[in-house]
Amino acid sequence: MKTLRPATLLLLAACWPSAAVRAESIALDAGWHFRFAGKDASLAPVEADAPGAQSVDLPHSWNVTRGADADGIGWYSREVVLPQALAGQHLELHFGAVFYKARIWVNGVEAGAHEGGHTAFDLDVSRLMKAGANRIVVMADNRPGFATIPGYAMRLKGSGNVWYDWWRGGGITRDVSLRIAQGGLIRGQKLSQTLSAEKGTVSTHISLDNVDAQPRKFTITTKLTDPDGQAAGETHQQITLPAHQSGSVDAALSVPHPQLWNIGDGRLYEVTTSLSDETGHMLDEKRDTLGFRTITLRDRKLYVNGQPVRLSGVSRHQDSPWEGAAETRGTILKDYRDLAELHTTLTRPIHYPQPETVFDIADRAGMLLIPEIPVWQMKAEQLGDPRLLDLAKRMTAEVVAQSGNHPSILAWSVMNECDSSSPQGAAYVAAMKAHLNRIDPGRFVTFADSDVSTHAAPRTPALAAADFIMANAYFGTWSGAASGVGPWLEAMDKTWPDKMLVISEFGWPGPFSADSAGADRDRTQNLREQMAAFAARPFVGGTIFWDYQDYRSNKNLFAPEEGGYVDHGLVDKDRQRRPSFAAWEEVNRPLHASVQWTYADGAPSGFTVKLVANAAGSLPSYPLSHLRLHWQAIGKDRSLLAQGDAALPLLGPGGLDHLDLTGAWPRVDGPVQVQVEVRNAQGAAAMVQRFDYLPFKAGSAPFPPDPTQNQAKAVS
Repeated sequence: MKTLRPATLLLLAACWPSAAVRAESIALDAGWHFRFAGKDASLAPVEADAPGAQSVDLPHSWNVTRGADADGIGWYSREVVLPQALAGQHLELHFGAVFYKARIWVNGVEAGAHEGGHTAFDLDVSRLMKAGANRIVVMADNRPGFATIPGYAMRLKGSGNVWYDWWRGGGITRDVSLRIAQGGLIRGQKLSQTLSAEKGTVSTHISLDNVDAQPRKFTITTKLTDPDGQAAGETHQQITLPAHQSGSVDAALSVPHPQLWNIGDGRLYEVTTSLSDETGHMLDEKRDTLGFRTITLRDRKLYVNGQPVRLSGVSRHQDSPWEGAAETRGTILKDYRDLAELHTTLTRPIHYPQPETVFDIADRAGMLLIPEIPVWQMKAEQLGDPRLLDLAKRMTAEVVAQSGNHPSILAWSVMNECDSSSPQGAAYVAAMKAHLNRIDPGRFVTFADSDVSTHAAPRTPALAAADFIMANAYFGTWSGAASGVGPWLEAMDKTWPDKMLVISEFGWPGPFSADSAGADRDRTQNLREQMAAFAARPFVGGTIFWDYQDYRSNKNLFAPEEGGYVDHGLVDKDRQRRPSFAAWEEVNRPLHASVQWTYADGAPSGFTVKLVANAAGSLPSYPLSHLRLHWQAIGKDRSLLAQGDAALPLLGPGGLDHLDLTGAWPRVDGPVQVQVEVRNAQGAAAMVQRFDYLPFKAGSAPFPPDPTQNQAKAVS
């Protein structure tokens, strides 16, 4: 779907043709008025942009400027001028997300409502908007409750603070647009793929709406494009739908020997489906990406495309001082570049449904995700509340519909650190797994648990139902002494001999140290020790460090603080790197290099670099494909002596375990530095190392000979 800038709206009356045309999406992010009403719900929608309102652009979260205590209701309003030519067309308002509960009015009439602060929704406003000026009002309420998601952390009631462990960023936190269609719409397409030795097949279930007052005959064209931009297949189908009715068609396309999506190498096909009317005019178009790959669990190991892998990564909160929860694409891209530099191949994007940008980045990076809904620190009574279960099912259905096509999704997580050992916890997990297996068959279902991180490693029905176990294991702090990780892993091995284990959280919260600098020293030591312990147990299929950055909270702060940022990250809130950043990068590097110098007349004139990939079974270990090496040699005064590039064969599991390459330059005296970079197809570094040659120099005090004593005695 094409997107037009807001200024285009006033020009549409002149350029919109009378014949059926492709659906358009007009961005409505600019020019809003905002008023914060707090807990006062008496304000009428008509007053939302009264004197005193603030001018804002979207996405927007009022907590960024008003602080953590700004709980309650925020009002947003703006005017949309609809040209006469668009009156009577099918019109929908699209909201990327409103946190947490939303109600929407158009021209004083309530158009709809939505609960859930991280998923998109659409409202049909065709009968509410008119030619000329139209007023849109949105009420957002960010307050939690007993059965909201996220909601009260009732497991923490004894602490006196049942707020969840991150800020509730109230507002319209993602983009808003107006969708304009004529005749028909593609409501969605659900992709699936199968892979054999000879071919890959993509199947798509396409949902359609006839938005016309008359029956319409539609042609649906589905095209497949390979990762190199070449056409890989095309199908055509027809369907007739009665007026204002919905329907669906199924299509399938096969590709001989497709390029595979792999860890660190996201080879993506594009599936483009178009909808045309009886005259051949295109009415709508939808594009999705697809990765051909197999993912299986066998013998407590994770296999991707038939190769066993062990993965690692870092979690990241949706938070920054400049945007809070209302993140823009630029902030997300910057942070995920850091995650790629940290060799992230597995992460749990915490603790709530993510923007599409996150999934797109992960798809291209070859990064596996375990998305989660924010059911956090809830008691058995909450998990057993039918309202919470119904909401959890609706929320996961929205996430699957919005993001389920992404090849980067490994599994769905249905809760975190709740009363999983209770009967209500077991019933909740069973119900959610059955629900997800029905709407997204073939994907794993699990949850993050903290109760299992005890020396007893209890066996519970909820954990038994999970496809693999995720444990939040903070040995050294909350889970007990750092030395306890070994006995705990032994207990897990005995209690769960049939389950792969993923360490879904581990790390070092600042308040367990005297100050921030000391915390990072402790964090660095802890991550090295814990990773070594995890690596020694083959049934640990993955590890996820908590956390990339410091984030806003009113918990786990240095005393006596009651608000601010949790000191928990490899970078601080402003993305300044701590020493632990470099430590994590080194521990998780999948490729290592060493250099031997070549000499000519006692001075360096070249080198041989030995690349060694992590062996199968190491943590991390995965095939390293489509890599390129670049080297350069720098002499004194930073002069470039020589440089070179090479495409590398497959390294690591399924490929070579090591590789030798050489480089040369004319002999020079003085120091030489060789920098070796190995990057994947997306430009992310698998390894960057520098090697220095320094001429031998030895210190010596002056001691010339004494002339009176420096005469040779004549020999007769």
